[in-house]
Amino acid sequence: MDLSDPTRAVTPTLDGAVLAVLASAGRPLTVGQVAELAVRGSEIGIRRSLGRLVEQGTVRSTTMGRNQVHELNRDHVAARVAELLAGLRTELWSRMRQELNVWQPRPLLAAVFGSAARGDGGVESDIDLLLVHPPLPGEPAPRDAGLGLNAQLTDAFGDALMRDGDPRARERWDAQVERLYDLVERWTGNPLQIIDLSYSEWRSPPETYQPLLKAVAAEGIELRKARGLKWWPTVGADVG
Repeated sequence: MDLSDPTRAVTPTLDGAVLAVLASAGRPLTVGQVAELAVRGSEIGIRRSLGRLVEQGTVRSTTMGRNQVHELNRDHVAARVAELLAGLRTELWSRMRQELNVWQPRPLLAAVFGSAARGDGGVESDIDLLLVHPPLPGEPAPRDAGLGLNAQLTDAFGDALMRDGDPRARERWDAQVERLYDLVERWTGNPLQIIDLSYSEWRSPPETYQPLLKAVAAEGIELRKARGLKWWPTVGADVG
């Protein structure tokens, strides 16, 4: 999937990009306004696309003052298709959230970053995902339980696993991560790239992780966050 213009996954013509703009706008737009909002296409090309869509009845064209404006005909039987085109990226985030929320254990933090979050990647771009996993068997025990860690771990493991423990937590986590690689590629056609940090690595990251974490803090799309966990203590945020 072209991460800058997911409508290409359905149609290579400008019609997909134009319909996505009109479906998202929710108001009449001039040709110039559609051209400004569309991720691709010249004003001439978009004018031609709007003409085709008006002929099909998918788009309504009316005069407003001295301007010709266009809006999606939401009564059209194909209007739902336009709305789906406009929501392809958010549909991906929704599917990823749903998957992460049923994990056992669940991530303390999950955020998409990079070109997928910015919306400027291409058809061959990776979808970059940061995961922060709770303390797993074999990892150092966190030393900051007084900062709300118990609530966070209960959110990640669930009450039963917090009470009884889960010696297979590492195995379960790794299997879930492998499943997510497959799911995202099937959903999009793009490879998934995961940065998987432990809670301790996120709390006190090596210097090499600082640029990455600053980028995620600036542009990341949050998919999941444990109760009581605040964003990015490494870049000045407070942890609760």
